Amino acid sequence: MNVMIIAGSNHKAATSTRLAEYVRDVIAGEGHEAQLFDLYRKPLPFYSPDGGYGSEELARVKELQQGMNAADAIILATPEYHSGISGVLKNALDHLGQDHFRGKAVLSMSSAGGAVGVSSLTQLQTIVRNLHGINSPEWVSIGGAQRNWFAEPHTDNEGGGGEIVERIKRVARSFLDLAARVRG
Repeated sequence: MNVMIIAGSNHKAATSTRLAEYVRDVIAGEGHEAQLFDLYRKPLPFYSPDGGYGSEELARVKELQQGMNAADAIILATPEYHSGISGVLKNALDHLGQDHFRGKAVLSMSSAGGAVGVSSLTQLQTIVRNLHGINSPEWVSIGGAQRNWFAEPHTDNEGGGGEIVERIKRVARSFLDLAARVRG
């Protein structure tokens, strides 16, 4: 199975991106392909229905759209800003449509400065429904002290992370099971 992960932060050391990288590695460890589209490293132009993008900007938009078309399942990771998703993730989603999401399982993840980022996750699930994606019944939110472990990149070969790492692995496996059932 091919999973597309969009890391929706424009912050170089975003814990939401580290979370996305970690989940990418968990998915690969389960024998699946996982592609990470990092909006910090590959910024997209501000969406306009009129287009008018430069060739480099258009190439990044096309790369995202092609990756989404090829994906069997999708993961969206965002920081929570003022009880919502990041502007760069919303902008990326504006470049996509129902054809990219229809009938695909989608896992939502967030990183919040407080205890959890429930508002951004609820907002993501609403957007996914409108794009005809299939929301995973579980989501991942890291906040408070849990974010500290994700301040640096980690692999499964390193210890640590505790209960949140075990939850992330369980949710990732549950998401992959859903994606396999949806895919048929």
